[in-house]
Amino acid sequence: MPADSPSVAPFEAVSVSGWGRTAPTTARLVRPRTQEEAAAAVLGCGERGGIARGLGRAYGDAAQNAGGDVFDMTGLDRVHTIDADAGTVVCDAGVSLHHLMEVLLPLGWFVPVTPGTRYVTVGGAIGADIHGKNHHGSGAFARHVLSMDLLTADGTVRTLVPGTPLFDATAGGMGLTGVILSATVRLQPVETSLMSVDTERATDLDDLMARLTATDHRYHYSVAWIDLLARGAAMGRSVLTRGDHAPLDALPARARARRAPLAFRPGQLPAAPSFVPEGLLGRRSVGLFNELWYRKAPRWRTGELQKISTFFHPLDGVPHWNRVYGRGGFVQYQFVVGYGKEEALRRVVRRISERGCPSFLAVLKRFGDADPGWLSFPMPGWTLALDIPANLPGLGAFLDELDEEVAAADGRVYLAKDARLRPEMLAGMYPRLDDFRALRAELDPRGVFRSDLSRRLAL
Repeated sequence: MPADSPSVAPFEAVSVSGWGRTAPTTARLVRPRTQEEAAAAVLGCGERGGIARGLGRAYGDAAQNAGGDVFDMTGLDRVHTIDADAGTVVCDAGVSLHHLMEVLLPLGWFVPVTPGTRYVTVGGAIGADIHGKNHHGSGAFARHVLSMDLLTADGTVRTLVPGTPLFDATAGGMGLTGVILSATVRLQPVETSLMSVDTERATDLDDLMARLTATDHRYHYSVAWIDLLARGAAMGRSVLTRGDHAPLDALPARARARRAPLAFRPGQLPAAPSFVPEGLLGRRSVGLFNELWYRKAPRWRTGELQKISTFFHPLDGVPHWNRVYGRGGFVQYQFVVGYGKEEALRRVVRRISERGCPSFLAVLKRFGDADPGWLSFPMPGWTLALDIPANLPGLGAFLDELDEEVAAADGRVYLAKDARLRPEMLAGMYPRLDDFRALRAELDPRGVFRSDLSRRLAL
């Protein structure tokens, strides 16, 4: 059948990796341009199955499928309808949050949840049930999804609504229940494309947790950069940044922004180099960076106006920033432990500090209520995320030890960022795992939807 037939998507064999660039595998990359092509791709999968992929920002192997098919869904990228009265948008799953911001901000609307990058698709946001700086009040992304269309293994398109088993298995289900084709999403109203930001320094981990606990409820968004190389009395020293969407009356009367208060103008720096010498991000250089970053932050500053891109997505201004870790790539490790388990958090931070893990991208946040997705990551508690060069000696064994600390505290590791969790750790971290597996077995008895992640963790 010719490649331009409406029932066949173009494909090619390529090397596919996660954003951390740690374990690339080769797969047949299929690029459906329509829902019909997506259905044909799913029905035409070989014995290794297939998995949907968006913009490749899952850090580990969630959107890889060695020897099988990977469905590049970015060709389904239409924004269908915007209901400005109801504050909703209907769009294809391949639409990026970046594009939604371009379209929605001039109309006075913003996405309900955004992670640290806007270069994720709506389908990926649902499949990973992404969270952001506003989880303590707004929850994860799927909580704002009013409905979605899911292509299942038999080629059927099903419309899912919240509160049903298949919706809850798909939210955070890492693409293993089917291919998300489109969604209706509830939006956040805004008056400007600026943020009003308060910044302060915390002297240590306990000081940080006390500040977050006492005042987080006053802010829509909250996050802390944490120095994981600081030791002793300074262990966990941090820069706490919190903010809200700036109202129009917060803009100075003669400010340029008043002429176009909803303009979205993200800046961009030169791309990161394709090769960074190994060892450049060692303990000494990262320690110097952390010292300078902490010292330059104000002890207390309120009401600073920042661009949305500056507040939410500073690294998006550097294309291919993941290259700075060198050819070996990097691991992002993110976990959560519940409130009342603060001692477990202290132990993990202390162990990372004593180990000297050179992480300059480390953030601590508070989560609010748990989300209904069976494999959704957030739960009420403290979540810490950090980047670590993958070539750090003994890293695998060290992270295994941290997994055990987290599991002993009834916490969990984030699957969308995972690249190395042992399968035996999973059941204790995700209590609905058996329900998820049972639903998958019933819905997809041939195991059409598979990924390197699903094989590694026996999902």
